[in-house]
Amino acid sequence: MYQKYLIGDYENTYKNFQLEAPKRFNWAYEVFDEWAKDPSKLAMLWVNREGKSRNITFKEMSLRSKKAANMFIGLGAKPQDHIFVMLPRLVEWWEIIIASIRAQLVSIPGTVLLTTKDIEYRINMSGAKIIITDKENYDKFESIKHKCASLEHIIVVDENLEKGILNYEDLIKNSSHILPNPQNLSSDLLMGYFTSGTTGYPKMVLNTHASYPLGHIVTGKYWLDNRPTDLHWTLSDTGWAQAAWTCFFAPWNMGAAIFIWDQRGKFDSEAHLKMLEEYPISTFFAPPTAYRMLVQEKLPDFKFKNLRHCVGAGEAVNPDLNSTWKENTGFHIWEGYGQTETTLCIATFPGVKYKPGSMGVVAPGFEINIVDDNGKILKQGEEGEIAIKIKPNRPLGLFKGYWDNPEANENSFRNEWYFTGDKASQDNEGYFWFVGRGDDVINSSSYRIGPFEVESALGEHTSVAETAVIGSPDPVRGEIVKAFVVLSPGIHPFELTKEESDSLKKELQLHVKTVTAPYKYPREIEFVTELPKTISGKIRRNLLREKEIKKKSF
Repeated sequence: MYQKYLIGDYENTYKNFQLEAPKRFNWAYEVFDEWAKDPSKLAMLWVNREGKSRNITFKEMSLRSKKAANMFIGLGAKPQDHIFVMLPRLVEWWEIIIASIRAQLVSIPGTVLLTTKDIEYRINMSGAKIIITDKENYDKFESIKHKCASLEHIIVVDENLEKGILNYEDLIKNSSHILPNPQNLSSDLLMGYFTSGTTGYPKMVLNTHASYPLGHIVTGKYWLDNRPTDLHWTLSDTGWAQAAWTCFFAPWNMGAAIFIWDQRGKFDSEAHLKMLEEYPISTFFAPPTAYRMLVQEKLPDFKFKNLRHCVGAGEAVNPDLNSTWKENTGFHIWEGYGQTETTLCIATFPGVKYKPGSMGVVAPGFEINIVDDNGKILKQGEEGEIAIKIKPNRPLGLFKGYWDNPEANENSFRNEWYFTGDKASQDNEGYFWFVGRGDDVINSSSYRIGPFEVESALGEHTSVAETAVIGSPDPVRGEIVKAFVVLSPGIHPFELTKEESDSLKKELQLHVKTVTAPYKYPREIEFVTELPKTISGKIRRNLLREKEIKKKSF
C-alpha cells in the first residue's frame, strides 16, 4: 500500500537519505524512457486555448523528442551547444526540452514576455545558436538576429508560416525516431536559466545532467507527494525555473502525468478554479500570489473531487492565506523554498509538524545553516544568511555556477558554503523563519526583478536624471515595483500639475514596458528631489524600502 506521507519519520529519512550521481547519466533515457515502456501511460493532459483537450503518452513524447533531437543534430548542433527556447505552454516546449537532453544541447528557456532588448542580451550572453519560438514572437527574433553573431537558425512552432521560415513540424517530419543513449557525463551542462541581480543584467544559472534532474527526486517524492497515478498541475510560465521544477523533472521522476492549460493573458481566478473542478487534477502547485487571487472567489461553490494535495513556492506563504485556503477547500498549502540556482532545499513536508509562518525544515540531501558574512554558523534565533554546505560533498540539486561571471561565482561560493542571498533564522527544532532578501531583488507575483534593469530602462528617458527602484509591500503581489525618480534639470516635480504629473508617470511606465519585459514596469512612481546615498555615492535602497514598509502596514 502506498504511504500517505512519503517522508514518513523526517529525522530518520533525513539521516539515512542518500542520492548519488553516476559518472554518466542522461535523464531522458534513464528516467523518462523507463516510464515510456508502458505504451499507454499518460505523460500529459494538455488543454488548448479553446478548451479542447489532448492526451499525450510517455511513449508518444519519447518518440517525438527523439525525432526533434535528430532534427537539431541534422542542423549541425553539437553537444553542449546552446539553444534558446521561447514558447508559450505548447506541447512542443516539453518535447524540445527532452530533445535537447537527448542531443546533449544546453536548453535556455525564456518567457514570452521578453522584449527584443531582453532577447538580444540573452542570445549574445549565452552564445545560443538555435532559437525555437512561435509565430507570435517570431518578429522579435527576426528584428535582432543581425545583432547576434552566434545565431544560426530560428525555428518556429506554428502553422501557416511564410515561405522561408523554418517550420518545426516540417523539420521533424522526416527525422528518425532512433537515437541511442549518448552516455554523456553527469557533469555536462544541461540547462541554463537567467536570474535577476541587483547590480547588473541577469546572470545565467548553469545546471548539469545529473545534479538537477536527480535533485528533483526530493521535490517530487517528498514535497509534491507525486505518485504514478497522479495528474499534477503547476501554474508557471515555461520561461521560469518553476516549470522545470514542478511540471517537468519532479512529477515525471515519479511517473505522474502533468496537466497543462495553454492559458494566456490576464490571470482569471474563476477559470482556474473551474479547471481544477473539471479535470482529474490530484496535486496542485501555485505561487502565493495566485492563491491570494483564488481565495477571493467563492471557493465553497467549487467541488474538487480529485484534488488531494496543494503546494506553493516563489514567495512566503502567509499563515492567514494558508488557513483561508484550508477552511474553504480542506487542503493545506505545503510551502517550499529554493532558487533558480537550486532544487527544493527547505520545505514544510507532509507528515512533518507544521509551524505557521515557518519555511519548514531542510530537505533531505542538503546541509543548510544560518551564517554570518564570513560563513560562521550563528546561534538559534539569530538572523543571518541561508547557506548551503558544499564541502566536503557538494549536494545534488545545486547549480554548477554562473555562465561567464567569475565575480558572481566568487561572491556566491565562499569557503565551504553557497550563500543564497536570503536572510532567515532557525529555531531550536530546526525550523527556518524567512526574513527577506539580503539584496535588493524584488519578488513581485513570484517574478524576480532586478532593480538595475528597471533603473536602466527609466534612465534612458530624457525626463529622468536619476532613479532608484525598490519592492514596495503589496497585499496581493507581495511586492510591487516602485520607482523613486529625480527629474532632469528644468523639470521641477512640485511645479507640475496633477494632470502633468500623472501623464509623465504613465509615459515612464509605458517606456519601461517598451524597452524591457512588461512585468518589470514600475506600478508606482514617486517624484523626488534627491535620493538617499552613502558617502561614496551609492543609493541606499534599504532606506527607501523602510519608508515604504512604514507607510504601508496591512
